[in-house]
Amino acid sequence: MTFVNAGTLGTEPGRRDKLVGILTRRNDALRGLGCELYEVGTTAEEPDTVFVVEVWRDAEAHRSSLQNPDVRAAIAEARPLLNGEFGGFRFEVSGSPLRD
Repeated sequence: MTFVNAGTLGTEPGRRDKLVGILTRRNDALRGLGCELYEVGTTAEEPDTVFVVEVWRDAEAHRSSLQNPDVRAAIAEARPLLNGEFGGFRFEVSGSPLRD
Protein backbone atom coordinates (compact mmCIF):
# COMPACT_ATOMS: atom_id res chain seq x y z
CA MET A 1 0.00 0.00 0.00
CA THR A 2 1.33 3.45 -0.93
CA PHE A 3 3.07 5.17 1.97
CA VAL A 4 3.51 8.93 2.55
CA ASN A 5 6.11 10.56 4.77
CA ALA A 6 5.55 14.33 5.02
CA GLY A 7 7.59 16.44 7.36
CA THR A 8 9.55 19.49 8.31
CA LEU A 9 13.26 19.72 8.99
CA GLY A 10 14.50 22.63 11.09
CA THR A 11 17.90 23.95 10.06
CA GLU A 12 20.56 25.96 11.77
CA PRO A 13 20.10 29.66 10.88
CA GLY A 14 21.20 30.38 7.33
CA ARG A 15 21.69 26.69 6.41
CA ARG A 16 18.29 26.05 4.80
CA ASP A 17 19.42 26.50 1.18
CA LYS A 18 22.39 24.17 1.64
CA LEU A 19 20.01 21.49 2.97
CA VAL A 20 17.67 22.05 0.02
CA GLY A 21 20.65 21.55 -2.29
CA ILE A 22 21.45 18.20 -0.70
CA LEU A 23 17.85 17.00 -0.71
CA THR A 24 17.21 18.00 -4.33
CA ARG A 25 20.42 16.54 -5.75
CA ARG A 26 19.53 14.17 -8.59
CA ASN A 27 19.32 10.55 -7.37
CA ASP A 28 17.84 8.16 -9.93
CA ALA A 29 18.39 5.24 -7.53
CA LEU A 30 15.47 6.43 -5.39
CA ARG A 31 12.94 5.33 -8.01
CA GLY A 32 14.46 1.84 -8.00
CA LEU A 33 14.16 1.78 -4.21
CA GLY A 34 10.41 2.40 -4.45
CA CYS A 35 10.18 6.20 -4.20
CA GLU A 36 7.37 7.52 -6.40
CA LEU A 37 7.58 11.20 -5.44
CA TYR A 38 10.04 13.30 -3.44
CA GLU A 39 9.26 17.01 -3.21
CA VAL A 40 11.27 19.58 -1.25
CA GLY A 41 10.11 23.12 -0.52
CA THR A 42 10.47 26.24 1.59
CA THR A 43 8.39 29.21 2.65
CA ALA A 44 9.40 32.78 3.50
CA GLU A 45 7.38 32.56 6.73
CA GLU A 46 9.70 29.87 8.10
CA PRO A 47 13.22 30.75 6.87
CA ASP A 48 14.94 27.94 8.77
CA THR A 49 12.57 25.12 7.81
CA VAL A 50 12.55 22.70 4.89
CA PHE A 51 9.37 20.86 3.95
CA VAL A 52 9.59 17.37 2.44
CA VAL A 53 6.86 15.12 1.04
CA GLU A 54 7.82 11.58 0.07
CA VAL A 55 5.53 9.03 -1.58
CA TRP A 56 6.75 5.44 -1.49
CA ARG A 57 5.49 2.17 -2.96
CA ASP A 58 4.97 1.01 0.62
CA ALA A 59 6.33 1.56 4.14
CA GLU A 60 8.88 -1.23 3.75
CA ALA A 61 10.40 0.42 0.67
CA HIS A 62 10.86 3.59 2.70
CA ARG A 63 12.43 1.69 5.61
CA SER A 64 14.72 -0.26 3.32
CA SER A 65 15.87 2.88 1.50
CA LEU A 66 17.47 4.08 4.72
CA GLN A 67 20.04 1.28 4.36
CA ASN A 68 21.11 2.37 0.86
CA PRO A 69 24.68 3.76 0.86
CA ASP A 70 23.76 6.84 -1.20
CA VAL A 71 20.80 7.64 1.05
CA ARG A 72 22.94 7.16 4.16
CA ALA A 73 25.62 9.46 2.72
CA ALA A 74 23.06 12.20 2.03
CA ILE A 75 21.70 11.87 5.58
CA ALA A 76 25.21 12.13 7.01
CA GLU A 77 25.92 15.21 4.89
CA ALA A 78 22.64 16.86 5.94
CA ARG A 79 22.80 16.08 9.66
CA PRO A 80 25.17 18.96 10.65
CA LEU A 81 22.76 21.46 9.04
CA LEU A 82 19.81 20.41 11.22
CA ASN A 83 18.81 22.03 14.51
CA GLY A 84 16.84 19.06 15.88
CA GLU A 85 13.36 20.48 15.24
CA PHE A 86 11.33 17.96 13.25
CA GLY A 87 7.64 17.71 12.51
CA GLY A 88 5.30 15.86 10.25
CA PHE A 89 3.27 12.75 9.79
CA ARG A 90 3.18 9.40 8.01
CA PHE A 91 0.26 7.49 6.59
CA GLU A 92 -0.77 4.75 4.19
CA VAL A 93 -2.83 6.07 1.28
CA SER A 94 -6.48 5.00 1.14
CA GLY A 95 -7.13 6.39 -2.33
CA SER A 96 -7.24 9.43 -4.58
CA PRO A 97 -9.81 11.09 -6.84
CA LEU A 98 -7.03 11.53 -9.44
CA ARG A 99 -6.49 7.83 -10.16
CA ASP A 100 -8.24 4.48 -10.05
